Amino acid sequence: MSGVWVFNNGVIRLVENPNQSGGVATHQTHGRRNVLVYLPTGEVVSSYSSLEQILRSLGWERYFNGDSDLIQYHKRSTIDLISLPRDFSKFNSVYMYDIVIKNPNSFHVRDFN
Repeated sequence: MSGVWVFNNGVIRLVENPNQSGGVATHQTHGRRNVLVYLPTGEVVSSYSSLEQILRSLGWERYFNGDSDLIQYHKRSTIDLISLPRDFSKFNSVYMYDIVIKNPNSFHVRDFN
């Protein structure tokens, strides 16, 4: 079961597949949509290939000993591990903020209009 839990008028419900649009991965939260932005260039991350290029330039390497449903990256100088769903359409704000926390001066999550 995947989706977004929505609390409205005292009722909580699961909204499955809240983001059916293609292209740029966005995550909708309370009517807002989020995107991951690479700060040095202002580029909105729109695919795993562009994200991987950026992460490699920041010293991250692919980690292949993990779960086959995940794409993982590690940095030799830290104990950090970034785990992302293999399907880019499932890349949401939870994963975006994980990347931001581990690369605070390089990424930012912004509202997408």
